[in-house]
Amino acid sequence: MDENPFNEVLIIKEIIEPQLNIILTTDEDDDRPVFISGNFNNWVTQDNNFLMEKVESGLYHFKFNSGFKFPKELLYKFTRGDWSEVEIDKFGNRTENRSTNQKNGIKKEHVAKWRKNWLPFKPNFLPIVKLISEEFEIPQLNKTRRVWALLPHDYESSTENYPVLYLQDAQNLFNENAKYGNWEIDKKLAVMAEYNIGKIIIIAVEHAEKDRVKEYNVGNTVLGNGQGKKYIRFLTDTLKPFVDENFRTKSEREFTGIGGSSMGGLVSIFSGIMYPEVFGKLMIFSPSLWVVPKVKLSLLDMDEPQETRIYLYAGGNESETMIDHVKNFKKRLLKKEGFDDKMKIKLSININGKHNEIYWSDEFPKAIEWLFFSTKDN
Repeated sequence: MDENPFNEVLIIKEIIEPQLNIILTTDEDDDRPVFISGNFNNWVTQDNNFLMEKVESGLYHFKFNSGFKFPKELLYKFTRGDWSEVEIDKFGNRTENRSTNQKNGIKKEHVAKWRKNWLPFKPNFLPIVKLISEEFEIPQLNKTRRVWALLPHDYESSTENYPVLYLQDAQNLFNENAKYGNWEIDKKLAVMAEYNIGKIIIIAVEHAEKDRVKEYNVGNTVLGNGQGKKYIRFLTDTLKPFVDENFRTKSEREFTGIGGSSMGGLVSIFSGIMYPEVFGKLMIFSPSLWVVPKVKLSLLDMDEPQETRIYLYAGGNESETMIDHVKNFKKRLLKKEGFDDKMKIKLSININGKHNEIYWSDEFPKAIEWLFFSTKDN
């Protein structure tokens, strides 16, 4: 008999209820819940049907119910509720899927460490960072700008075509010397590639420094007259055709997204509203909706609304109005006639989130996965 009283109770129960019990021990523990994700639930990482019971610090238990239909081989992993918080080995490496053909009795498992915020990463999976131009012409504004492409790590050896996401504020996306920190999108893309979540091309456009607010401001707002409409035309009429011609892209709207944070999030909203035939996916982090709290949804003049996915994120420690603004925006968008079935909106709120790159970095891979590679609507 096992010396652990908890295991003794389980063994006694197995005589009465012959169902598979999993006992998990872990060296690193905290208050986050632990879930089992596998081929039995489409690898959903936060499925309450497979939430483990915390028995004590470092000890968890799960019992499959009597009606559970076991696949021929049960494949699974343990997560803290997200692929950014999945189990790893004691050296920080990805672990292979666990497997068992066992359908009853007790199976003991152990997790040495857990990922935190998608890190660590493996350098060989880092994207290829390519400077498209030091002075890419923006004829709509009579300016030039640095524009970058982040290509999948195996782009040169593959023949695949990839979806594309256009992101604002390139200075803060992968620059180690950024004044306010950066999103670390290169490292996050490396982890996503290692987990085969999906490959994507990122086009990063640097902002206009002192003219950033003016360039991202669309129309006449509390900030005055902006140049946002001209900037958006640059993205749609000049930059996108160049990218589609020079890289192996999936150019259709359903594979094309745009995104950003703060004012970059605001101009991305308007890009999607004004050019729904171009952008089918929007990644909107902490948008500056206070600039124009009642976005003119009348600009959505499509005869037939098209399928669009929008990932909206807000933090509770950003401002007194941030969460209310994004919730109201979602509500107004879904109330527009004919749009409730076409607009798939995922609202992610971190009640402790602040208005900075650390929190946007954490959301980035979650948003990428849901926007481009998930079939789930929420």
